[in-house]
Amino acid sequence: MNTTVRVKLMTMMFLQFFCWGAWYGQMSKYMFDSLKASGDQVGNAYTAFSIAMLISPFFVGMIADRFFSAQKVLSVLNILGAIILFFLTRITDPSQFFWYILAYCITFAPTISLTTSISMRHIATPEKDFPGIRVMGTISWIVVTNIIGFMNVGGDVTIFTIAMGAAVAQGLFSWFLPDTPPKTSTEKASFAQILGADAFTLFKDRSFAIFFISSVLICIPLSFYYAMANPSLSDSGMTNVENKMSLGQASEVIFMLLIPFAFQKFGVKWMLAIGLIAWIIRFACFGYGDAASSEWMLYLAIILHGVCFDFFFVTGQIYTDNKAGVKIKAQAQGLITLATYGIGMGIGSKLAGIVTDMYTVNGVKNWTSIWLVPAGIAAVVLVFFVLIFKDNTRQAKA
Repeated sequence: MNTTVRVKLMTMMFLQFFCWGAWYGQMSKYMFDSLKASGDQVGNAYTAFSIAMLISPFFVGMIADRFFSAQKVLSVLNILGAIILFFLTRITDPSQFFWYILAYCITFAPTISLTTSISMRHIATPEKDFPGIRVMGTISWIVVTNIIGFMNVGGDVTIFTIAMGAAVAQGLFSWFLPDTPPKTSTEKASFAQILGADAFTLFKDRSFAIFFISSVLICIPLSFYYAMANPSLSDSGMTNVENKMSLGQASEVIFMLLIPFAFQKFGVKWMLAIGLIAWIIRFACFGYGDAASSEWMLYLAIILHGVCFDFFFVTGQIYTDNKAGVKIKAQAQGLITLATYGIGMGIGSKLAGIVTDMYTVNGVKNWTSIWLVPAGIAAVVLVFFVLIFKDNTRQAKA
């Protein structure tokens, strides 16, 4: 692979996740501290991202892939996003904030697919070259959250100012990316294909249907983590929260490397089950941990992110890839993405806000009670999954 192209793609991925990491995990803390928002208003703000994730595949598949070069679309979306962020930083009403963050997410969500698409179009062997490009996103997330932590601005509007700067940088840099013209007519996807209609045949397999339902359900407690972990850790007395939360991304890299070995030892079913068990443990640690007396529990909850995410979601992507035939692999992955990041996390974000308000009295949040709710949901999903799911991928290979 051409070194210049590789460096450009790695820089693109770095800027993409720098922009995302600047605000996503800290938005709840900002809304609670600076906007004095309610839990429901925070939940609605995170739901905005899920709404955008439902829209973005159709934008990319039906418009961007057909009529415009991908790098030009990436540039325009980032500049538009930066403009929206400029006005968002001037909002002080949490009710109005929702509409601005929704508008921004609608410009940002398609860029996630676009950066992946641009990368894939310019590498010969994705399984060999893409991980080295994609890992720059994880590194970038660690870098930006540590910058925010050291600056101590996690609850300040500065997080969106940093994201705005990164969006402008990405918008300008996109013009130096390799040209990625619209796909040929034979590659164009129909509305039904983008929806993943052909992948519905996979539901004839009971185990895949169980996996699909479990994936949607586990995204409900996942939303609690993204929306409420930062303010919960801050309220517990932990300092430099953003710096310490970046350990979760570091563990994600480590456990990603362990996946091939775990596949051989445990198989799909028990890898997925381990991921679910890890979710239960981490939520319990968030609920009962305290910076003064049991900070180790909070560190454990953070570090378990690698097991939680990799062993369930990454393993799930591999399982889906193995189950789907060559013709519907892309549709199957798209269907899983729509269902999890769109529907599952949308429901979870809304529920996280409602539960937070339910257990808030006189402005004081009962984080133990709040975290036991996603722990309970994860426990129900675990029982449902273990009792009904059957790993027949090994049988097929045999």
